[in-house]
Amino acid sequence: MKKIYKTEILFGIHSVIEALKAGRRDFHEIYISKEGASSKRIFSIKELADQNRIPVKDIPATKLKSKTGSDFHQCVGALVSQYPVEDFYKITASLNSKSFLLIADGIQDPQNLGALLRTALCTGVNAVVIPKNRAAPPTPAVSRASAGALEHMLLTRVTNITDAIIKLKQKDVWIIGTDMLTENSVFSTDLTVPLAMVIGSEGKGIRPLVKKNCDLVISIPQDGPIGSLNASAAGAVIMYEVFRQRSICNRT
Repeated sequence: MKKIYKTEILFGIHSVIEALKAGRRDFHEIYISKEGASSKRIFSIKELADQNRIPVKDIPATKLKSKTGSDFHQCVGALVSQYPVEDFYKITASLNSKSFLLIADGIQDPQNLGALLRTALCTGVNAVVIPKNRAAPPTPAVSRASAGALEHMLLTRVTNITDAIIKLKQKDVWIIGTDMLTENSVFSTDLTVPLAMVIGSEGKGIRPLVKKNCDLVISIPQDGPIGSLNASAAGAVIMYEVFRQRSICNRT
């Protein structure tokens, strides 16, 4: 009996192109609306589809909107296998002295999660850990918000973030949380060790039990009348500081 795989509709030029390049999903069909047929980037998608023998269908924009459930499809969609979530234990088995993980503790906004994933891919994050409940899952909307970065990133979903943190500690990974009230500045913290950076939810930040299990909690120094950065902006600052410190180490 043939195994049946769940599918979903990717949409947006970057999401579809990066998924094609990453080669981690099965492509069943690609849909292109007539309005975007002359676009150079759409032509690139057609070329990749032809190379991989993926059927391409020209459909009206209204039908593409119906298929994708979005006005922001950029004239392209694709029927693909679901995002390949990684097994947490496979991730822990591959940890080493240069490991850099991101733990998103309850990020519910797909735009914020997508932005974090895009920065994570650019700064050398090896894998992203998110909870299965009360958090945005790796949907096509997240893929589009990440400009396709999700398609290249290893992402795992766990039932309990605290349990995951404990297992990472057993692998000698430092767990570093974020809190604007602490005096430990991100810029004076050694971030060259194997670490997992915890970014809290948009409104409540890191949950108390998760924070309790962090080895260190750091903050981003700020000036001006605004109280704090949002989750994706704070995550970007910290991830690039990790990237900066490690780049210096690699040059010395």
